[in-house]
Amino acid sequence: MIIEAMNVERKSLVARARVHAALGDPARLAIVDALAVGDAAPGELGAVLEMPTNLVAHHLKVLQDAGLVVRGRSEGDHRRTYVRLVPETLAMVASPSLSDVRRVVFVCTQNSARSQLAAGIWALRSHVPVTSAGTRPAERVHPRAVKVARRHGLDPDTWRTAQVDNVVKADDLVIAVCDIAYEHLPAEARPRVHWSVPDPAPADTDAAFEAAYSEIAGRIDRLVPLVSPTEANRSRSGT
Repeated sequence: MIIEAMNVERKSLVARARVHAALGDPARLAIVDALAVGDAAPGELGAVLEMPTNLVAHHLKVLQDAGLVVRGRSEGDHRRTYVRLVPETLAMVASPSLSDVRRVVFVCTQNSARSQLAAGIWALRSHVPVTSAGTRPAERVHPRAVKVARRHGLDPDTWRTAQVDNVVKADDLVIAVCDIAYEHLPAEARPRVHWSVPDPAPADTDAAFEAAYSEIAGRIDRLVPLVSPTEANRSRSGT
C-alpha cells in the first residue's frame, strides 16, 4: 500500500511539474491570463497578444499537453475552434480582475435557456446587476430551462426573452454563452467574455439542460470573485 501511495504521489508530482513548466514561459502565462475569464479562438489570442500564428500554435500545444487547455469546435462556424482553460487548473492560475462593472448581460441566440439560466444564477451569487438577451430571441423561455431552474432554486416565473439591441449598453459587461451569438454580435455590442457552452436545445433532454446549468454555474462561481461592482452598486448593496 505504501508503494502504491508513493507511485500515485510521484505521478501527481510529475503532472504538477508539467503544469508549472508550461506556465514558466511569459507568452504561455499571457495566454492563460487571457483565457482565465473566457474562451477564445487561437487567432483572437494572437491578435490580443500580438503574437504570430505559428507561435500561438506552439504555446497552445504545450499548454494542451500539460492539461491546462482544451479545444472545442464552434457550434456556429464549424471552421473555428475555441480554446478554454480546464477548470481544475484554475486554482493554480492567478486570474485578472474586472473592476467597476455596472451590469452584466448574458447573451445567447434565442435567450431561451443558457443566457436565462446564467442571469438567474448570477443574481443569486453577486450584487452586480444582471440581465440577459438574445440575437434572435424566441417567443418564450424553453420549458426544460424552466424545469432545471426550479430544480436549483431559481425563480423563472418572471423571465422574458429580449432582443440584444434593446438591452445592451456601452458600459455593460457582455458575456456570450453561445458560439453563434458571439460570432454574430455587432462590434458595438461585442462581448468582453465568451463562454463556449454547448446548446442543450438540439438534444432536448433534461440531462442536456442540467449539463448546461452545471457548466454555467461553475464558470459563474469562478468569475464572481473577479468582478468588482461600481461604487453606486456597492452603495446600494451595502458592501
